[in-house]
Amino acid sequence: MKIKVGIVGGAGYTAGELVRILLHHEYAELGAIVSSSNAGNPVYQVHDDLVGETDLVFASELAGDEDVVFLCLGHGNSKAWLEKHELPETTHIIDLSNDFRLEADAEFEGREFVYGLPELNKSRIQQAQSIANPGCFATAIQLALLPLAQAGKLTDDVHVSAITGSTGAGQSLSETVHFSWRTNNVSIYKPFTHQHLGEIGESLAQLQPQLDSAMHFIPYRGNFSRGIFASVYTPSDLTQEEARELYQKFYDDAPFTTVSDKEIHLKQVVNTNKCLLHVQKFGKQLLITSVIDNLVKGASGQAIQNMNLLFGLPETTGLHLKSVLF
Repeated sequence: MKIKVGIVGGAGYTAGELVRILLHHEYAELGAIVSSSNAGNPVYQVHDDLVGETDLVFASELAGDEDVVFLCLGHGNSKAWLEKHELPETTHIIDLSNDFRLEADAEFEGREFVYGLPELNKSRIQQAQSIANPGCFATAIQLALLPLAQAGKLTDDVHVSAITGSTGAGQSLSETVHFSWRTNNVSIYKPFTHQHLGEIGESLAQLQPQLDSAMHFIPYRGNFSRGIFASVYTPSDLTQEEARELYQKFYDDAPFTTVSDKEIHLKQVVNTNKCLLHVQKFGKQLLITSVIDNLVKGASGQAIQNMNLLFGLPETTGLHLKSVLF
């Protein structure tokens, strides 16, 4: 049986990645790809990496018989869209915005949105009706810290420095994604106040309930198109060997998260659903580096991983993607 898939907000980067991956997913059948500004136009006219891959056209509305609907709308717009469009109770929703990620927002019009980080909530995702897909920075940072939280080892302030590609800002044009501004340039934004801090804090507290460590997060805009490289460090009484063993055990059954013995770099994960982690000890500081593709593991690939879990499929289905190093 095929899973009937609908996508709302079909013209953006995350929707384009969903289409690219789902076209080759053996159990998925792409139905309506909704875009109010492109209805009737071929999908490949917007996502031109799909020329020759599909003849699908954008729709003005869903068909109504979808098994799962991905919401690829801007932050704040998913809730507004659901207020205007009633979906059958049997239709699963996977939302890629930040509208339902926090516990305070998880209940909406009779639906409960489960936070969709498989390495944290796999069993809950498998039983869920609707999913709040994690943020991209949040994914990279949480995967760097979850093993420490489970072991009760987050006992001091956590410092995070992370850089993201321009696709993290979405497809809409702005000064900071303009080529002449972004190329050969690096800048910070939302220091100490980034919106992903809330979901990160709730996930860590889920594993370490008495957590009171502060997190100091400096996000950077990078002069590349996709990927996230995060450096996370905190004082720890673990040795480097103990920390690596802790991480390897925690992610032993996580097919997309790997603890590397070698230092890692961004090209290893671009275009894949992987997260690579590397653990080092410098004096009292434990340094964890984490790399993901912000559009795949940080968004659309993780959303498909969640879809697989919802429908009882191996979570790797359709996600055997390889990076390109050169």
